[in-house]
Amino acid sequence: MNDTAAPRPLPGVGLGRGASGAAALAVLLVAVVVTGLWHVTQGTSGVGFWDLLRHLFGAREDVGGVPVTDVLTGSRLPRMLAGIAVGVALGVGGALLQSVTRNALAAPDTLAVTAGSYFALCAVAAFGLAVPLWASGAVAFGGGLLAAGLVLGLVGTASGAGSTRLILAGSAVAMALDAASAMLLILFKESTTGLYAWGSGSLAQLNIDAAMRAAPVIVVVLAIAVLLARRLDVLGLGDDTAASLGVPIRSTRVIAVFCAVLLTSISVTLAGPIAFVGLAAPVVVRLVANRIGVLSRHGFLIPACGLVGALLVLLADDVLRAVLGAQAAASIPTGIPTSLLGAIVIVILALRLRDSGAARDAPRARVATRSRRRFLTVVVVAASLLVAAVLAGLLAGSLWLRIGDIALWLQSSAPDLIGRALDDRAPRVAAAVVAGAALALAGTVVQGTVRNPLAEPGVLGITAGAGLGAVIVVTSGAAGGRPALIVTAVAMGLGTFALIALLAWRGGLLPDRFLLIGIGCGYALSDISTFLLLRADPWDTPRILTWLSGTTYGRSFADVLPVALVLLLATPAVLGMRRQLDLLAIDEDTPRIFGVRREGARLALLTIAAVVAAVSVIAVGVVGFVGLVAPHIARGLVGVRHGRIIPVAMLLGGLLVCVADALGRTLIAPSQIPAGLMMALVGAPYFVWLLRRSRG
Repeated sequence: MNDTAAPRPLPGVGLGRGASGAAALAVLLVAVVVTGLWHVTQGTSGVGFWDLLRHLFGAREDVGGVPVTDVLTGSRLPRMLAGIAVGVALGVGGALLQSVTRNALAAPDTLAVTAGSYFALCAVAAFGLAVPLWASGAVAFGGGLLAAGLVLGLVGTASGAGSTRLILAGSAVAMALDAASAMLLILFKESTTGLYAWGSGSLAQLNIDAAMRAAPVIVVVLAIAVLLARRLDVLGLGDDTAASLGVPIRSTRVIAVFCAVLLTSISVTLAGPIAFVGLAAPVVVRLVANRIGVLSRHGFLIPACGLVGALLVLLADDVLRAVLGAQAAASIPTGIPTSLLGAIVIVILALRLRDSGAARDAPRARVATRSRRRFLTVVVVAASLLVAAVLAGLLAGSLWLRIGDIALWLQSSAPDLIGRALDDRAPRVAAAVVAGAALALAGTVVQGTVRNPLAEPGVLGITAGAGLGAVIVVTSGAAGGRPALIVTAVAMGLGTFALIALLAWRGGLLPDRFLLIGIGCGYALSDISTFLLLRADPWDTPRILTWLSGTTYGRSFADVLPVALVLLLATPAVLGMRRQLDLLAIDEDTPRIFGVRREGARLALLTIAAVVAAVSVIAVGVVGFVGLVAPHIARGLVGVRHGRIIPVAMLLGGLLVCVADALGRTLIAPSQIPAGLMMALVGAPYFVWLLRRSRG
């Protein structure tokens, strides 16, 4: 787009180039048709290519006692048409979002549009509201629009949203919405049966009606998007240039975002949240545009993204069924392979991006120097609140106890009912405290070493790797019990960190690149966990989903011990490196001036953080936002020196998880809300406030 100087005439779209663009679209269309025909030949009924060919030439026969016509019209064609509709909708939606934000990482998923639409539909199902298809689309549209508005409001679009900032904001909002959706799935199991698998995206259709009703809307929105093409071309030159050339910037952005959200909501209503097609399709087209320049013009780019999106969805479904077999693949949502593809795209783009640091200066600049007296006061208050939270955690639950009951329990003379209650609660409270402290320590180290107070271990994929290790043990039925789970979880967490560091290490461990690669790996590992869960015993799914949501349920002191031991070793080690951490948190040059080996110190500190975060999974499963919230609150209370931040953050981390666990056990007793979901619902609004405060 750099050669564009005026909206009329646009250079490079002459007859010759227009013909090459039309030829490229024709090739893509043929590829979609061929892939669709391959798609129609696959299925569980045994109707193959030659059966369909004979049917095409007029033969009317049954295969396995089932009429070929019924198979074709009742299953194969609806699935194929749904795949095309979803792919076109997501591809065009992603292209529009990337154009208005001028960010190659913008997509319905990274802007939380998909998560918002899915949450809205889960809420409707959970509360038993019967709505027709068009109303379901409206519900999904409303949820997606609110989520997109929130993320774009946080990061801004006027000058192009920074990649790290955009992904952090979208990931955090999506995590909160996913947590709320998971809570609905757990609390309303009866009315949301099947939504977990559908939540990963499924092309399975009851009939052809849904796809046929969605098609006209998609065509109309696609036409509107193409009509915006010239405006979007000029908008790519920058806001000032576009305004001087008469392009209405605000209305163009609003219309484009509305179109993208509407297309995404149609896709979610039709097939569930099929992830990252809206990210991958525009990226593929823009890469091809480096060779076929006319594809960079939105008049060609938008339909090309739609066709590539359809091709990706159909290919993902085709390859999945070709590899696993139609019967085995029937239980695996199409969104799993597309999400893996999107994670790979994020990593590839991260490797191509320069380190900008746009998201990290403002928050640190507002932190004042605090006195030693202030530090000691904060430590005493935080410790007192933690003790109070521990007492409340022991007393609260479906059976409320008194302090005297704890005294009797400690003397082993409590009544049987009280004894059983405290035998269950005490390990859970201990697990919450040590895991919260561990996550806060890891978050403090991560934020300091990558110089970004918006980062945390959960966003980096370390806890996702540890969670995958635990899922592997549980779903495979491997021998070894709890020790095997612990070893595998820690090994996978450390392996994830090693992979992220290896991919990010190119001329040094640059912070923004490390963050984005960690986010991409986290998405991929979460998808693999979902894949394993869906192939496991379906009766285990709610239990494992609860564990992955972060819970202390069923914990014993044996689960607390490894985390406590790692904390006893890691805390002095990090405090011993507090000077290096202080210098790394300033900029890239200061550590070298003071003789600190920057890359060595950064790698050592991040390795400690990875170990601590991975081990915390043993005690509470996968809990997010603690490593974000606790260090930031500590920094605001005691200043920027890590020798003070670390103890305060650990106290606050233990306090936050302990309170979240107690509330989860109490609010809807005797039912329980996982502590991780409670933490996400509390931490996400805080993150939103923090990101809003740091904007600019």
